Amino acid sequence: MNFTELNLDKHLLEGISYLGFETATPIQEKVIPVILENRDLIACAQTGTGKTAAFVLPILNKLIGKTDNTIDTLIIVPTRELAIQIDQQIQGFSYFVSAGCAAVYGGGDGKDWDMQKDALKNGTDIIIATPGKLLSHLNLGYVNFKHIKHLVLDEADKMLDMGFAYDIQSIISHIPQDRQTLMFSATMPESIRKLAKKTLKNPVEITLSISKPAEGVDQKVYLVIEDQKVKLIKHLLQERKHYDSILIFTSTKSKINEIVNALKRYGFPAQGISSNLEQDEREVVLNEFRSKKIRILVATDVMSRGIDVKEINMVINFEVPHDADDYVHRVGRTARVNAKGEAITLVTQKEMHKLRRIEQLIQTSIPRIKYSEESNGLAKQVENELKSKDQRKFIIKKNPIVS
Repeated sequence: MNFTELNLDKHLLEGISYLGFETATPIQEKVIPVILENRDLIACAQTGTGKTAAFVLPILNKLIGKTDNTIDTLIIVPTRELAIQIDQQIQGFSYFVSAGCAAVYGGGDGKDWDMQKDALKNGTDIIIATPGKLLSHLNLGYVNFKHIKHLVLDEADKMLDMGFAYDIQSIISHIPQDRQTLMFSATMPESIRKLAKKTLKNPVEITLSISKPAEGVDQKVYLVIEDQKVKLIKHLLQERKHYDSILIFTSTKSKINEIVNALKRYGFPAQGISSNLEQDEREVVLNEFRSKKIRILVATDVMSRGIDVKEINMVINFEVPHDADDYVHRVGRTARVNAKGEAITLVTQKEMHKLRRIEQLIQTSIPRIKYSEESNGLAKQVENELKSKDQRKFIIKKNPIVS
């Protein structure tokens, strides 16, 4: 469906066209009419389907003609990276529409705090905020949420996983009950349904491919032992010299420098990013990754929902994520919005149970790779070592897909 068929204002359509978009994604096609009808909504769709635009566009459409400076919309997100991402998208889509927005998140300095305070006290059309930082402002008594008409809970499952359930309820207590509430989540566990029941009124429920990576993601698994992971990544990078955007996920911040330094020794310039960096440093790294100045970025799970970079060729999971849902978000960084991408996961014997949980969640058996001739010896070594430990269940499958 073309955006021109979605009853959006012509000025907003100019902004959409300016950014190079013409056709709505399935989630946008289903969600935008519901929001324009002022109905509450709970939507479940995987990362990379265009869900941010699905709620930003109809809200901007409603803001056209607004003359006062009150806060109309509050968008709550789990991480500052996602807050920044949404803030940037709103600025892009509202290029031909008069709408103000401000992002409220931690990690800044006193100047950032003052700017956030000014927006929360004196008003702007849209506030995008992380729960903890927003509560810090709310507790000081100057935040004016009396005129909020739209509440958006984005990445709701991640916020609950991070322990923000109480914070969200506290924030909602400051917002008028007469509002439109929109909840977006990549998964639909019971905790999300309970939150929806407390927060939404007769919501429309839209579900697209719960907890499944986008169809354009070519998923593969390598069965390895721990000491061979970096060498295997070296081999993968050598085979894919034409890739200009590669994202490697690791589960711990301490592992980032180890991977980055090892890749540099092999002649692959890489950069790491985690919460250890200051906010301005992280933004510099992300901007350089977006502009392809950095080819290989190593990140933690915290970043999996906050990296909005187009055309990431490949995602590598250095370890299998502990939570199966995090796998979906990690690999969702590639093949975004109908593009193609590759997702490779390195799996040791002790991580096999995590892999099985992922396959159960996405209802797909991820193919095990047949090593190329160059690394066939490595595969055989892995198989022999595991057999010697009487771990016969952990054997590279016969007749697998060739990489």
